[in-house]
Amino acid sequence: MVAVAPVIDVRVQAEDFDVGAEMAGLERLGGGAVGSFTGIVRGGAGLTALVLEHHPAMTHKALTRMAEDACGRWPLLGVTLIHRYGALVPGARIVFVGTASAHRAAALDATMFLIDWLKTRAPFWKQERFADGRTAWVEARSADDTAAKRWDADKGDVMDG
Repeated sequence: MVAVAPVIDVRVQAEDFDVGAEMAGLERLGGGAVGSFTGIVRGGAGLTALVLEHHPAMTHKALTRMAEDACGRWPLLGVTLIHRYGALVPGARIVFVGTASAHRAAALDATMFLIDWLKTRAPFWKQERFADGRTAWVEARSADDTAAKRWDADKGDVMDG
């Protein structure tokens, strides 16, 4: 039996995405499980927008390496990573992580791994804008770092080398 390379689809885009269409694409790969996560911009405290900036080539390369690392850790049939940039209003979709595998554990674990690493290692700069005119850069959270570190023990850091 010939091993088939997993399908990796990485997109960094300003436009919104259709979660149903992305899930359907992963389902068509013929596995028994699809895991997914959709991140939404949180509102509150007068937040009017979350502005994401990035360096296109660097960001795409980093996200592709994360997807490839996930495929090396779990028997995946496919990975879809979509991360938006620009000014996003509360309630807007910001990120989609989807994985397909023959079994649920691999799909779900790989999805958790990818969202943890995206949260801590994807090269985006985030600024909050508020109704009163204030702005604030979003700082890294120690809870996110702690969640991501559990994956470092499993294999080498994808961002090394």
